[in-house]
Amino acid sequence: MTEIIKNKIVSGMRPTGKLHLGHYFGVLKNWINLQKEYESYFFIADWHALTTKYNQTEDMKENIENVLLDWLASGINPEISTIYLQSLVPETAQLHIYLSMITPQNWVERDPTLKDLAKIMKDKHENISNLSYGLFGYPVLMSADIMLFNSNFVPVGIDQVAHVELTRDIARRFNNIYKIELFNEPQPKLTKTSLLKGLDGNKMGKSFNNDIKISDSPETTEQKIKTGITDRNRIKKNDKGNPQNCEVIYDYWKIFGSNNEQIEICTDCQSAKMGCAECKKKLARKINEYMAPIRDKRKELEKQPDYLRNIIYEGSKKAQIKAKETIIKVENAIRMYK
Repeated sequence: MTEIIKNKIVSGMRPTGKLHLGHYFGVLKNWINLQKEYESYFFIADWHALTTKYNQTEDMKENIENVLLDWLASGINPEISTIYLQSLVPETAQLHIYLSMITPQNWVERDPTLKDLAKIMKDKHENISNLSYGLFGYPVLMSADIMLFNSNFVPVGIDQVAHVELTRDIARRFNNIYKIELFNEPQPKLTKTSLLKGLDGNKMGKSFNNDIKISDSPETTEQKIKTGITDRNRIKKNDKGNPQNCEVIYDYWKIFGSNNEQIEICTDCQSAKMGCAECKKKLARKINEYMAPIRDKRKELEKQPDYLRNIIYEGSKKAQIKAKETIIKVENAIRMYK
């Protein structure tokens, strides 16, 4: 029987805390679908976390476990996907070193994330030289993550396409320098994300204190939804509202409500039949119903620490087998002494 060769995808997340609904709808749901079609490598990027949190590592182990719990509870399947911890596959660092030797400095400096960080530091009147060497080099480390498994595609949002383009440039340069067709030039696989705003209307994020976490209790979810922004022009309950001016809550209904429910919410809002408080209460109930199976599964997994560790270590061993194959080819191409 002929073996079916699947295209490969690689993607990861930094372990900086429990994941929120923005992660679930923007990333995880996409991964869950892709893992059925592609040979998938999903990694917890603890080295990447150190680029900005090198002096805040007291919660690293807990954060790694929380990311894994959220992945598994959401539907990332370790039976069909390779889940690994970045630092447990040291070949990533080896490849990073080799790639850093051939990557021009100006390629790294044009990375939009570094430009944003530099702007933030400038606005705060801080010296850009305070950025660490590791942070300046992280775009090449990201390329190493992708190229280590010779990925064909990288699932990203539009704001991350520049990272994939850099990886393509580095892969092409390596192949040209060493006269070998070793690395694919990976293509971005744009994620059609359901953009879920934070409760204050800004980008959802832990640091903004405007998120709903995957692991939040029903009570916490309800309390958080109460703070969500609606139509600022609607002051009293009997004022007629306009869902098109509802900055956050109606957008949530578009994700969690059926078409009929959305129509009903619109009608009741526009006629002032229902106030914002009641609308939020109904929305919280819908979110809790949707998230209940995921949260229940997460609670069960929390009771199985040995199972979680096994997934990390076995997945990392599996990833390392593939990674070693790549490093051998790279070192042969470079003609390293063996």
